[in-house]
Amino acid sequence: MRLYHREHAGRPIRVAWTLEELGEPYEITMVPREETKGEAHLARHPLGRVPVLEDDEGFVFESAAICLHLADLHPDAGLAPPPGTHERALVYEWTIFAPAELEPPLIESAVQAQRDPDRSAAARRRFDDAANAVSNALDGSDYLVGGRLTVADVLVGSTLAFTERIGFAEELPANLREYLARLLQRPARERAMERMTSAAHAASA
Repeated sequence: MRLYHREHAGRPIRVAWTLEELGEPYEITMVPREETKGEAHLARHPLGRVPVLEDDEGFVFESAAICLHLADLHPDAGLAPPPGTHERALVYEWTIFAPAELEPPLIESAVQAQRDPDRSAAARRRFDDAANAVSNALDGSDYLVGGRLTVADVLVGSTLAFTERIGFAEELPANLREYLARLLQRPARERAMERMTSAAHAASA
């Protein structure tokens, strides 16, 4: 498998992390920013974005879709419960919740912090509401679904990790701070970060 990545892009880590949890071999191809709108990459992603996963059958884009697909390819790994179960529905729920409800207000709050503080504050309130929903869903558990790591945690955790970059991770509810620390310390996540950093350095050398 091949993962297409662009330097400073945050979403491809979700795919690399999932691949590392699965022990699935993969290569990382860096796409320079100036080539993302080129014909070659637009054939992979119609909007010229990353991540994109390539396998023998073609391309898949959207990080949540890719991670769910990878979990389906390796059902014994347990990153997604069996189809048709309530727990599987919960994995869909939180996997989609991360890019739909957590990520947009988090990014908007950071981007607008200087240019429009009121808009930033409103976005932050929306993010806090979404973060509290995750906090309540954990309800004393280490993970969101079934007491074990699933794709839902990869998507939610990788989104919450952005709070460290913009400086308000310490303002998360206590159980979310513990949850995030637990996820960031997973060996698979650390391996993914190392591989992606190495790929970026090699491409810029």
